[in-house]
Amino acid sequence: MQVNGQDAKPARELRLDDTVVMRQGLVTRTVVVRGLSGMRGPAPVAQQLYEETAESLRLRALAAEQRRFAGEPAHSIEHGRPTKRDRRDIQKAWNHRWSASSDS
Repeated sequence: MQVNGQDAKPARELRLDDTVVMRQGLVTRTVVVRGLSGMRGPAPVAQQLYEETAESLRLRALAAEQRRFAGEPAHSIEHGRPTKRDRRDIQKAWNHRWSASSDS
């Protein structure tokens, strides 16, 4: 997290008109502090205390569009977990394997 272009710890005191850059998952958001509250409150009230910059909104929309058109990550996996039938077949093969030693 950065406040006014400088790295900041979470306990940093904010002031009005401070610019805060933070990451939420894969998205970086830039907001300007418009108000302060002395206590934790509901999300709709908290949303009135900051304003996201136009550039941040644009980049967030672009990132959402890229995620929407990106391929499904699971489709790149050729072989997933064995099914119950696969596990039975594997176990059967292990139980019936032959020994290369000569017992004759």
